[in-house]
Amino acid sequence: MSASMNASFAFGRPLFELGSICMTEGVCDLVGNGLLRPAPLVLRHVSGDWGEMDAEDCATNNRAVKHGGRIMSSYQINATTKIWIITEWDRSVTTLLLPSEY
Repeated sequence: MSASMNASFAFGRPLFELGSICMTEGVCDLVGNGLLRPAPLVLRHVSGDWGEMDAEDCATNNRAVKHGGRIMSSYQINATTKIWIITEWDRSVTTLLLPSEY
């Protein structure tokens, strides 16, 4: 099950469309328990801050912004929790998920 929210920000100019923003059950649990604020991570993602991605993945994301393709970011939330954000190639949906939910 996922929760959706509209993608509209008053934060500079986004680099790409996010489409619908969805969270997996694991991410919803973190948010519901006050352990995660997703908006700052989504803003980092749409602004081109790919988080803890290696140089090759960053280059792939940068190409995808310009020419199309899937965009993925990875953010270490704490010592044991990482969040991935994936925007699909057609910009129809952006999903926040735990790596174990992939």
